[in-house]
Order: sequence, then C-alpha cells, then structure tokens
Amino acid sequence: MPRYTPEQLAKRNASVWTEIQILLAPVQFVIFLTGIGLNAIYASNPASIDFFWVSVAILFKTLFFVILFITGMFFEKDLFGKWVFSKEFFWEDVGSSVATFFHFLYFVLAWKGYPDGTLVIWATVAYSSYIINAVQYLVRIWLEKSHERKLKLQAEA
Repeated sequence: MPRYTPEQLAKRNASVWTEIQILLAPVQFVIFLTGIGLNAIYASNPASIDFFWVSVAILFKTLFFVILFITGMFFEKDLFGKWVFSKEFFWEDVGSSVATFFHFLYFVLAWKGYPDGTLVIWATVAYSSYIINAVQYLVRIWLEKSHERKLKLQAEA
C-alpha cells in the first residue's frame, strides 16, 4: 500500500524536511557505527578504552536520534497534518519511540549507578533498537520508491 498520494509525493520531494532528513540520517549512521564499535571494543576488553568514550558515543547517538525524530515530526506535520503517529508513519513512529526509550534508558541506568558491564549491554540494546528502526525505514523507502517508479511509468504511458 503506497504511503503517499501523488500530491503528497510532490510535497515530500519539495519539503525542506526531506532534505534535512537526507543530510542527518547518514551522519547518525556514522555516529552509530562509531558507538557500536567502541561498545564492542569495550565489551571484548574493558582495559582497551576508557568507558567514558562508550558513554560519549551513545550520548551523541541519542542526540542525533532525537534531532531526527523532531525533524521527522515537522515532516509528518507538514505532509499529513499530525506531529506524530499519522496513519502513514504509525509503525515507524512506534519503532522510533521504542528506540528512543532504550537510548534514554541507558542514561537512567547510568544515573542510578549501574556497573559499566551492565551499561554496555543496555547500550547494545539501544543500538539494536536503532538497527531495527532503521531497517524498518529503509524497507518503507524502498517500497515507496518502487511505487514512485510505477506512478512515473503510468504517467508516461
């Protein structure tokens, strides 16, 4: 089922929020790769790096996740008239909300004084929730691009 009407598709393609998302998403992915790498290094050999860098990495990852979530809200409001949980983006918003929860949970647990080893596990959970959410978006983008090509072919026929 297509997510966009032809009018919404044109609006999406012209939206500044689309451009912002296109710019920020790869930056977030690089931050994710850095964070998961530091997390894995620390998990395999805690003496190899200071745990501080694991926390800094997930802090930056969380900040970018929140920035993308907020800009996504503006995008959703602009296209569908709802800030969040529009029917067209409902499951992506659910996935983003779950991933946001796990990113923030890391900091709650750190604040409560959980040991580094436990925090590494929860950082991995947060990163995993991001992967699931990102795959969800990528599948939807692929499906929408397929639909967009189909509309173009129909218009040319």
